[in-house]
This record gives sequence, C-alpha cells and structure tokens, in this order.
Amino acid sequence: METPFLNKDELLTLMTTADILLTLLLLLYAIPSADQVRITPSLRSQRGSVWTKNKVNFEHWEAEVTFRVSGRGRMGADGLAVWFTTAQGLDGPVYGAADHWNGVGVFFDSFDNDGKKNNPAILIVGNNGNLIYDHQNDGSTQALGTCLRDFRNKPYPVRAKITYYKKTLTVMINNGFTPDKEDYEFCAKVDNMVIPREGFFGISAATGGLADDHDVLSFLLFSLTEPGQQPPPPESEIPKEEKDKYQEEFQNFQQELDKKKEEFQKEHPDVQGEPIEDLYESVNDREIRQVFEGQNRIHLEIKQLHRQLAMILDEQRRYVSVITDEVSKKATNQLSSVVATQQEVLRNLNELKNSFYDSLKQISSIQHQGNTAGMGTYETIQHFNDIKEHLHLVKRDMEHLVQKSNPAEKAVKCPELPPMPSCLSTVHFAVFIVVQSVLFFCYVMYKSQQEAAAKKFF
Repeated sequence: METPFLNKDELLTLMTTADILLTLLLLLYAIPSADQVRITPSLRSQRGSVWTKNKVNFEHWEAEVTFRVSGRGRMGADGLAVWFTTAQGLDGPVYGAADHWNGVGVFFDSFDNDGKKNNPAILIVGNNGNLIYDHQNDGSTQALGTCLRDFRNKPYPVRAKITYYKKTLTVMINNGFTPDKEDYEFCAKVDNMVIPREGFFGISAATGGLADDHDVLSFLLFSLTEPGQQPPPPESEIPKEEKDKYQEEFQNFQQELDKKKEEFQKEHPDVQGEPIEDLYESVNDREIRQVFEGQNRIHLEIKQLHRQLAMILDEQRRYVSVITDEVSKKATNQLSSVVATQQEVLRNLNELKNSFYDSLKQISSIQHQGNTAGMGTYETIQHFNDIKEHLHLVKRDMEHLVQKSNPAEKAVKCPELPPMPSCLSTVHFAVFIVVQSVLFFCYVMYKSQQEAAAKKFF
C-alpha cells in the first residue's frame, strides 16, 4: 500500500550503533559495529535477535528495514524475521525468536525445507499465541501472504517497507539491484488483519547446516496519521533521562571497542592497516561490477517499458469504457422509443376493443327491443345512424393508429404491376371485413324489423 498522502512522524531510527544502543534493549548473540548490527555470523546453528526497549502504541505505522544477507554458498540458511509482538521473543526456534508469539512476523526464508523449490521467499504469518510454526513446510500452510524474492548476495542492501494501515498489512521490497532507495516493488498484502495495538518491534535471524551473514543496516519506524489529525503527544517519546542513560552506555561501549582494537593490534602487529591490494579494484571485481551495472540498466529499461505499457493499457481501457457507455446510451434510447411506441399501440388497441364492445352492446340492445316490442321506424333509423357514426369513428381511429405505428411507411407505395390488383394492407383488409360484417348484421336486423311491421298490418 502506497501511503504518500499520510503524514509520517519518525519515531525510531537505527542507522548507527549509537542509535541502536539508544533505542534497543537486547542484542542477544548479535554483534554490533559502527555501521550495522550482525544478527548472526556465517557460522552453523547460530541465533540472534535485537528488540526495542519500550512498547510501541500506534494505530497505524510503517517500518522500513535495510539489511544484507550474504554467504559463500549457492544456498543459505535459515533466514531473517521482522517482528511486532506483545512480548519480546528473545530466543527460540523461529528464525532465532520464540514460538507461540502474539502478533505478526514477516519472514525472509532462505532455505527450502519442503523441497518445493519455492525459496528464497517472503512470508507474512500472524499468530494469536496458540500457533506452532510449521518448519517442515516453510510456513506455507500458515502464511497469510507470500512472494518469491531472492534477497541473498545482492550488490546493494535489500530494503523492506512494512505498512499497517486500517487493518491492512502491506509489504514492499527493494530487491537490492539498484542504488535507488525508493525503487520498491509490491510483495504481498493482507486485508482485515487484526494485530495488537501495542507491542515490541524486533529483528531476529538464525542459521542451520548452512550459514549466512545476516546484517541489519537500518530500522526506521513511522507513525502514520491522516492529514488534519494531531500527531502523537510528546509524552510517548523516550524521556530525556533515559536518553542520557543510553548515551552514556554507548560511550562506554565505544571505549571498550577501542580498547579491544588496540589490544588486537598489539597482539597482531603484522596485520595493522589495510592491505595494499585491497585498496584497488581487482579485475574480477571490476567485471562483476560491470555485470551488475549492465543488469541494473536493463532492469531500469524494463521497468520503464512496463510503465509505458501500463499507461497504454489504461488509455485503451478508458476508450473502451467511453465507447461502451455511448453504445449503451444509444441502445437504451432506441429501446425506450420502441417500448413507448408499443405501449401507444396497445393503448389504441384497447380503445378500439372498448369501442367494439360498445357497438355490440348497442346492437344487442336494439335487437332485444325489436323482439319484445316493435319500435317505430324513426327510432330504428336513429339507432342505425348512431351505429354508423360510431363505425366512422372506429375507422378514423384505426387509420390514425396505422399512421402512428408505421410513420416511415406513409410515403411507401405498393409497386404498380399491370396484371395485379392494387395492394391492400392487412390492417385495411381487417377494417373492411369488420365494417362489412357490421353492415350486413345491421341489414339483417333491419329486414327482420320490416317483415315484423308488415305482418302487423295484416
């Protein structure tokens, strides 16, 4: 997770031995020097760890670790771990720290225990204090997130950025191929991860049958706050008295280290100073450096091409989305117009149906009145006139309906063929049949009425 929009309040900086001694409690089996802390040397079956003295109580935080794992063999062991736990796991079987931890560990595993050829790898493993780490499977059955990255024997130090923000833990890796400190790549992310609010940060390492040097060059810890929020109060920092105490301890350590250096030089006068040949670059060193520089340039070019391809893909996705939106809008408009036309046709047909029902009712009422009691000639003629007017209205509605349902066919004329009669549409033919049937029925009714009236005079 990139967090450039957040405010970073630097809380813990481990760049030199002085800073380390000022902020850390224990260096268990670790070897401090002026510019780094060697968690484990390249000796078999070694463990080491270094932990913060005070608990950290932050809701959101970011840790940046700079380290180097180097060894002579093609394979190394066992690996290095970065911890955030409720208690200091000073010594144990999990990369030099205790098992059954309560918190989260980010493991840099360099040895392939399960033989699946998926190492070196970086794993995120959480624990609530009840989990036993699965060494035989390299923790793959317990990992919440993982990525394959080779962090051994790199020309530049490897950097890891671990961010915990809004219950999301993100690990970014700088693989050590370039001197660019901000050249991070995404490794893994775990969502909805709940870890303790306060705890200790630590770094541990271990070796096995194979051995590597595990050196930590720096450790930076930041508190993350959103813009506009208040930074943590100054009471959460280390008191001045404790800082003075740590400064005094560091000075004593520095004096001890100087004394040991003087004693070593007195005991070994033949190895004082640096050898002359080490001051100059050998042919092999120069060739290796040139190879690494060439790989670095190739890597940078590939990254640039990747960025350009990502930009092109984004543009294509944007164009496709715009075209899709336009097509969907046009299709929606056309569909809505068709639906509206169909609804209007249905409404007109319903009106026509109701008109026919009214006509049939009138005809049946006329028939009933003629059968029960003879009606006068004037009333009969009046009813037939009403029926005729109503049929004219029906005919006009039908023509209007035809014109609305087929507006584009107004000007279309049937082809004129000499041997064939003029064209007649289905709607006109239906109207003609209906009108003819009604007229025929009315004529039959009229004739029956006339015959009944003639019998009456006889």
